[in-house]
Amino acid sequence: MKPQNSIVSRSSIGQLRSQRKHTPKVNTQGLYPRAVKQAFLKLDPHVQLRNPVMFLVWIGTIITALVTINPNLFGQATDKNPVLFNGLITLILLFTLLFANFAEAVAEGRGKAQADSLRATKSDAIARKLSPDGTVQEMSSTALRKGDLVKVIAGDVIPADGEVTQGEASVDESAITGESAPVLKQPGTDIASSVTGGTRILSDELVIRVTADPGKGFIDRMIALVEGSERRKTPNEIALTVLLAVLTQVFLIVIATMLPIAQYVKSPVSIAVLIALLVALIPTTIGGLLSAIGMGASQS
Repeated sequence: MKPQNSIVSRSSIGQLRSQRKHTPKVNTQGLYPRAVKQAFLKLDPHVQLRNPVMFLVWIGTIITALVTINPNLFGQATDKNPVLFNGLITLILLFTLLFANFAEAVAEGRGKAQADSLRATKSDAIARKLSPDGTVQEMSSTALRKGDLVKVIAGDVIPADGEVTQGEASVDESAITGESAPVLKQPGTDIASSVTGGTRILSDELVIRVTADPGKGFIDRMIALVEGSERRKTPNEIALTVLLAVLTQVFLIVIATMLPIAQYVKSPVSIAVLIALLVALIPTTIGGLLSAIGMGASQS
């Protein structure tokens, strides 16, 4: 039979949850102004070179800007108002670059904010370590090692990742999962017996066997994942990048052959028009948002 104190009324759980201060909110204040600034800084050719599709758009923007300044740079201009026409194409291409950079900067900013939020849950808590003789020794959570037994009671922050060996209690995992409802933890099953460091116990008490050394827990891995400077691409993302690069090369060859053909049939086409056609044909949208989508997927 379950002990009576293992069952917590809704009012008591609501009271405990209303007093929670450990669940950090992702701070996105100032995210978009910083993303706008980063969108311009990412126009650096060294940054654009990492994405072959957008690098080609970057080159096209430079060329159209040059023909806007000097419409006769690559031969006699055939348009009625080449400066205005070329200038509009340049602005559209520049906006395309800035939009792709902005989306990537927002994804990076959200990743850093999420890492800060996770880091806030990884506080240096006081752990009650159980000695072999049954005595309780208070120590810092950073001093715990894999295999140690710790005791947590209602209101405590679980000091490290572990497995429940004794007791039954409600645990608030909203800091990790975002789920507001408490989760019942008890020994005997893989899911219900596992606990994560940084979560808070809402009722009763548990005895937990630590399963991860300091710096190797779930939150540590999440922080390393979302703020890693060298994000590893998924196999699908790599395959899609290769496909986009191949399609871009194919359309580049097609556009390159159009200029001599147009001159042969005595129907000249301006460089700006060919560049605009190339950008319209290549997978610019997918190429521009690919890195932002990949970052968002790694953070979810």
